[in-house]
Amino acid sequence: MILLTGPFICSAQFFNNDSRDTSWKTKFRGSEPIVNNLVHTKLEVSFDFNKSYLFGKEWVTLTPHFYPTDSLRMDAKGMEIKEVSLVTATSRKPLKFSYDNNSLNIQLDRTYTKGEKYTVYFDYISKPNELKSEGSLAITDAKGLYFINPTGEDKDLPTQIWTQGETESNSVWFVTIDKPNQKTTEEISMTVPEKYVTLSNGKLISQKKNSDGTRTDSWKMTLPHAPYLFFMGVGEYSIIKDDYKGKEVSYYVEKEYAPYARGIFGHTPEMIKFFEEKLNVPFVWDKYAQIVGRNYVSGAMENTTATLHQESAYQNSRELVDGNIWEGTIAHELFHHWFGDLVTAESWGQLTVNESFANYSEYLWDEYKYGKDAADENQWNEMQGYLGSGSSKKDLVRYYYRDKEDMFDAVSYGKGGRILHMLRNYVGDEAFFAALNKYLNDNKFKTGEADQLRLAFEAVTGKDMNWFWNQWYYGNGHPKLNIDYNYDDANGKVFVIVQQNQTNRSYFTLPVLVDVYNGAVKNRYHVTIDSRIDTLIFDYTTRPTFINFDAERILLAEKTDNKTEANYIEQWKYGGNYIARREAIDYFAKSVMPEIANGLRDKYPGIRRYTLQKIENTPYKDNASVLEIIEDIANKDHDPKTRAAAINYLTKNGDIKKYLLIFEKNINDSSYSISGAALNGIAKVNPTEGYTWAKKLSTDARGDLGSAVFKIIVSQGNEGDFDLISKSVKNTPLSQDFFEVINDYTQFLTRINDKDLIKHGIDDVISLRKKIPIFYLKHIDPTLKAILGELGKQKGKDIEEYIKQQFE
Repeated sequence: MILLTGPFICSAQFFNNDSRDTSWKTKFRGSEPIVNNLVHTKLEVSFDFNKSYLFGKEWVTLTPHFYPTDSLRMDAKGMEIKEVSLVTATSRKPLKFSYDNNSLNIQLDRTYTKGEKYTVYFDYISKPNELKSEGSLAITDAKGLYFINPTGEDKDLPTQIWTQGETESNSVWFVTIDKPNQKTTEEISMTVPEKYVTLSNGKLISQKKNSDGTRTDSWKMTLPHAPYLFFMGVGEYSIIKDDYKGKEVSYYVEKEYAPYARGIFGHTPEMIKFFEEKLNVPFVWDKYAQIVGRNYVSGAMENTTATLHQESAYQNSRELVDGNIWEGTIAHELFHHWFGDLVTAESWGQLTVNESFANYSEYLWDEYKYGKDAADENQWNEMQGYLGSGSSKKDLVRYYYRDKEDMFDAVSYGKGGRILHMLRNYVGDEAFFAALNKYLNDNKFKTGEADQLRLAFEAVTGKDMNWFWNQWYYGNGHPKLNIDYNYDDANGKVFVIVQQNQTNRSYFTLPVLVDVYNGAVKNRYHVTIDSRIDTLIFDYTTRPTFINFDAERILLAEKTDNKTEANYIEQWKYGGNYIARREAIDYFAKSVMPEIANGLRDKYPGIRRYTLQKIENTPYKDNASVLEIIEDIANKDHDPKTRAAAINYLTKNGDIKKYLLIFEKNINDSSYSISGAALNGIAKVNPTEGYTWAKKLSTDARGDLGSAVFKIIVSQGNEGDFDLISKSVKNTPLSQDFFEVINDYTQFLTRINDKDLIKHGIDDVISLRKKIPIFYLKHIDPTLKAILGELGKQKGKDIEEYIKQQFE
């Protein structure tokens, strides 16, 4: 699963949970005890779109796990249970049961022993919208089954049905043992209006037209998987089909995005091939489909053979010019089909064996497809995400947590991925992927945990790995290193003093690479830091020009590296690694060194853009030679985002009128980023001309161009622009700055006098608010009410009252 993206994933301070009950800290959460094993689940479902109900008939085959049993507990949340029966050879035999609106406790007809199978039939109605549930930061709702615009009242929103099972929400729409340590094969028949297509796990084996204008699609999954990975999708979709080794690879998108589906998802067959070859484990599933759902409650979900993505995945050809923002997510969810679907975490506390691997797959894909700099930029961003999350006191494997949803955090994702990167570099590539192969093959179609992963690495490498697992999997925090260098020229020795200053443990054992440089010539040393203060000694005949500690930037650590200016100049020249070059740029900026301009000529666009960001805060920002280089980037750089960054830079620095030709040349560029930057430049030179261009470009304006168009028109526009601005607000994706848009819009509303238009504008804001997951509203509403309250004060009591009514 990829977590929800957007402005509501905020700091821990914003969602301060300190006041919550802390009794969970003493409640051990291991894997769920298994009394009965799921074997096969067969479902027949239909839908009442007016009521948002699912009508279900279900046959579940089970067998005792080990001990004899005469009872069965099943998860079934918020359902109307009409029948529970034992299926016999000739009929159904009613069974006694009790139901507390959350689980069914069933008395079987007799005692069953290990190896005996029995089938229980359920007739029920699922009523997801009547279920009281609260989501989390990661998964913002927990009602399992979602009817999107079911009656078609919203003409701007398609009618869809989709499901979200993780963590334990699929038991809202079918009866099951809703735990990750259960696996079952599956059949599902879905009856829907004929205009809709369906998607579920496994293969579509039949379609039957019914006399009432509906159609029944039957899907079959012959390989076992966990109940939380069951999926249904319904809607008016175009299906774009590729294939891989004869298996269908398909993309379910709304019709307007059919021309762009391969631009968004088209690398999928290549990804499958890459991951198969890297792991030496085949993609075992019957097919691989991806579908986009509106108003999705998270980022994306790896339902077996049927991944669900949020609508941020949608991009048109101009957005794709700037780079596919969803490609990492696509890799992430696909990799789950090995780590998560083929081998599933036995409990939520072991989530690392699902999510850390999926997180690291993004690095692997970038490394393969786009090169090491791109992968290392991913490494840097993920590490900073963890370091800034305030999660350093959490173990990677956790047996104590408030709620299972809390496991979906920067530790399970970003930190876990970086731990795998350290492990890979410690054992070497061949051993790393051989160990992953062994883990997957030993545990396929079963569950896994961190210790099974450790045993696989020990079996392959012949090394005891407890030290690594104890400090990284079963411990918390990370090293905080201070690195000093003392040179003894008389004796030809340099002393590298590494001090660990973290408080959670006295020291981490850290295998690390140290490169000792004389100009471009280096000697590489493999060393291990294994004490609170460790001194590394290297001999030399000529004093080294610099020493590159953690040469490949593998360590998950905070480092204070006490190099000199001369050292950083050498690091820039020879350090090589993306992170090492970035560190040099940071030092040049902090120390106000002219060498910072070297970053503008770096081979990697990410460094060029970062340099543009940093140099703007130095005295060199309007240096003539610097501006000349940036002008060259604005005209010639092959990377659209870097060109756009350079154009934006010129908008804010130097003689802006000098660059008008650059702005005009790029105003119609196919890249939204470049066009948006050019529009900002024109508006800065001539606001009236900028307004004219903004109106002209507004018919096709997304991303940075959309933001620029909105900003210009909302700041200069009048009542005649209301419809255009209103449409822009209603179409604002939640990935943009919500409050900035609302602030700008309400400022515009204060400038108009038509009360009906003002009320329409308030309706737009409330409409945008309805897109926000319910979980976040209690945090968002106070600020939103304050912003609208200011509008009400300026526009009179009738508007104040109208605003108040919207929150009642």
